[in-house]
Amino acid sequence: MKKITATIITIGDELLIGQVIDTNSAWMAQELNHIGVTVSKRVAVGDEWEAIWTVLDSEMPKADIVLLTGGLGPTADDITKPLLCDYFGGKMVVNEAVLQHLHYLFEKVFSRPMIQRNARQAEVPDVCTVLHNANGTAPGMWFEKNGVILVSLPGVPFEMKGLMTNEVIPALQKRFELPVIHHRTLLTAGIGESYLAERIKEFESSLPPAIKLAYLPHYGMVRLRLSATGFDKDQITHEIDGEFNKLQAQLADVLVTNKDEPLEKVVADLLLAQQKTIGTAESCTGGHIAQLITAMPGASQYYKGSVVSYANEIKTNILHVAVSTLQNAGAVSEEIVIEMVKGALDVLKTDFVVATSGIMGPDGGTPEKPVGTVWVAVGNQKEIITQRFKFRFDRLRNIDLTAINALNLCRKFILDQSL
Repeated sequence: MKKITATIITIGDELLIGQVIDTNSAWMAQELNHIGVTVSKRVAVGDEWEAIWTVLDSEMPKADIVLLTGGLGPTADDITKPLLCDYFGGKMVVNEAVLQHLHYLFEKVFSRPMIQRNARQAEVPDVCTVLHNANGTAPGMWFEKNGVILVSLPGVPFEMKGLMTNEVIPALQKRFELPVIHHRTLLTAGIGESYLAERIKEFESSLPPAIKLAYLPHYGMVRLRLSATGFDKDQITHEIDGEFNKLQAQLADVLVTNKDEPLEKVVADLLLAQQKTIGTAESCTGGHIAQLITAMPGASQYYKGSVVSYANEIKTNILHVAVSTLQNAGAVSEEIVIEMVKGALDVLKTDFVVATSGIMGPDGGTPEKPVGTVWVAVGNQKEIITQRFKFRFDRLRNIDLTAINALNLCRKFILDQSL
């Protein structure tokens, strides 16, 4: 069977200068992978007619599917639609279904008059199939040329995702006979990528040729992904699962989860299973741990709240950290995070609390406590454990690393308490 390949092209000057981070192509690539389409290239291009035309000429002969996002708005720099009209040899016409949708949005949803510039969103090339954008004003457009499908989608992520999910993915699945792409992923902690590779080198060398192993390090943790592609779903699943079980057995002591899920989901599942609650007392992380936890659906069942005690007076006035401890040990110390946990347990009335205090940089470090020094404590009414970390990166990465390591310490503490 022929492998079906796709190229994703994102359009916009804002992408090239870093003003906007391209999350569209990453999400689209994941969705295409799920249905068995192989993404062979991702390209970003500015709002320039010649640049877009050139990349289309380059990519159309190479791919079965070309997906574009961006440049479909009502302003002068949105040139994708007229360019595609010329590229596919069509003329602009008013699509009545799109026009009615625009009237509905402006009159019923936005509650403001629709000006002529907005009404022009209903103009589309007569050589495309219009895809209904239920979440916005710019319709999607499906073109075909020399057996290649080109789909143009709005750059607004919410609108693009709706069109991909409801229109594009189902249409591609009907058009192509697609293979199964099967992945199994696990997450490890406490071991570096190179040491991990050395530990499982015999396992990796013995993998069947059809199964690939990928290392995905991120913030001191490493995901391992086994992947295989084929048309016999049962056979692929059986082969992958067998190898995955071997891998889990070899890494049981460093295994965090055998699912492709974030650490905060692992912590959430532990709390839900034990019917326990958690709160956070954050200094250097500024509420970032709370944000990660509450990003999970259903967090209200196990998360009560946070005290972001960034200033020392908040530590003393709300968490009842002793002034003498601050004076003798300093704000970044084991003693402080222990008292923060005790104070937060009293204030938040939770089963568990995690506390952080550190120096994120770029300033504030000393020879004794350089930038990147962090203390984390996790505890309940019976026990409190602590760990010191020494990070060496910029401020934002130090914050991220602190949050992830704090959550992992939480995971281990909750597991230990359940034994």
